[in-house]
Amino acid sequence: MKNYYTIPIFITEKACPFRCIYCNQYKIANRLAAPTAEETKQIIETYLKTIPSDKHTTIAFFGGSFTGMSIEEQNQYLSVAEYYVKNGKAEKIQLSTRPDYISESILENLKKYGVKTIELGAQSLDETVLKLSGRRHTIADVEKASALIKSFGFDLGLQMMIGLPYDTLGKSMFTAQKIIDLKADNTRIYPTLVIKDTALAAWWKEGKYKALSLQEAVDWCAKIYLLFINNRVQVLRVGLHPSEGLISRQDLLDGPFHVSFKELVLTKIWKEKLLKIPENKQGKLLVRVSPQAVNSIIGYKAENKKLLKTRFAEVQFVTDEQKENFDFDYQIEEK
Repeated sequence: MKNYYTIPIFITEKACPFRCIYCNQYKIANRLAAPTAEETKQIIETYLKTIPSDKHTTIAFFGGSFTGMSIEEQNQYLSVAEYYVKNGKAEKIQLSTRPDYISESILENLKKYGVKTIELGAQSLDETVLKLSGRRHTIADVEKASALIKSFGFDLGLQMMIGLPYDTLGKSMFTAQKIIDLKADNTRIYPTLVIKDTALAAWWKEGKYKALSLQEAVDWCAKIYLLFINNRVQVLRVGLHPSEGLISRQDLLDGPFHVSFKELVLTKIWKEKLLKIPENKQGKLLVRVSPQAVNSIIGYKAENKKLLKTRFAEVQFVTDEQKENFDFDYQIEEK
C-alpha cells in the first residue's frame, strides 16, 4: 500500500482582506511571511529528500486565500508546483481559499496548471455563527462556489470549525450535514482556539467568549467525524497542526488543543462501539478490524484496551483486510 504525503506551503495570510476573529496565521503557521516562488522551490526540495519513492505526494498551499492573489502571483506559485508534477516528483496540487474568491475565470486558470483539489474555508453554515466569526462571506457564497468547483471537475474540500461564538453541537452537526449535501469530497475539522493577538482573544479576556473544553471538543468531533465517514466524506485533518507556539502554549490563551487530538477523537468513537459488547469477565474477547484501525481501536495510551481488560479475562485484536473504517466484529470464547 502506498503512503500519502503532503508538502505544505504556508502563504501566510496572503490575499486575506481582513482577519477573521479567531485567526492569526503568523502564530498558527509559525511563519512571519509567505515564501517567494524561489523559497517555495527550496521548501519542496527539502521535503522531497525525506519522502520515499513509493508515495502519493501532494503540494498544498495553505494559510491564505490563494485565489485572492493576482493571477500573476498565483501563477508564480503554480508554475513551481506544476514543474514537480510534470516531472513525476509530485502527484497533485491543492490549495485553500475563500468561497467568495471563486469564479469561472479563476477555475479555468487553476485547471490549466493541473490543480486537483480546492478547499474552501466554510467554517460554519449557520447564519449567526458565520456572521459572528467575521468571515464576511455568506452561506450562498459557499453554495455557489462549491457547485462551480464541482462542475469544473475539481475535488472539493470544505473546512469547518467547531466552538465558534454562539456555536452549539446542533449547529455544528448541521454544518457537517450541509457539507455532505454540497457533495464535498473531503473536509477538515478545526476546534476553535483562542490565539494571542486576535479579536477572539479580546472577547475571551472580556468574558464574552468561552472556549470548548478538551472533552467537549472531542465529544463533538467524534459525532461529526462519524457523520462524515458514514457519508463517504474523507476527513483530512482533525485539530490544528501542532506548531511550536501552540505546543509551548506561548501563543495559546485557551481552547481544546492537544498534540494528539485526532487520536483522542478516534479513541472516543471506538470506545463507544466497544462498550456495546456484552461484558464477560470469564471470557476471551477477539476483535477483528482493518489493519489501519488497530492503533485507533486500542486507543490513545491504550485506553480502550485497558478498558476491555476490566471487562474480559483476555483481549486480542486481529486484522482483517476486508474491513474498513469503523467496521469490526468480535467473538467471545469461554476460557
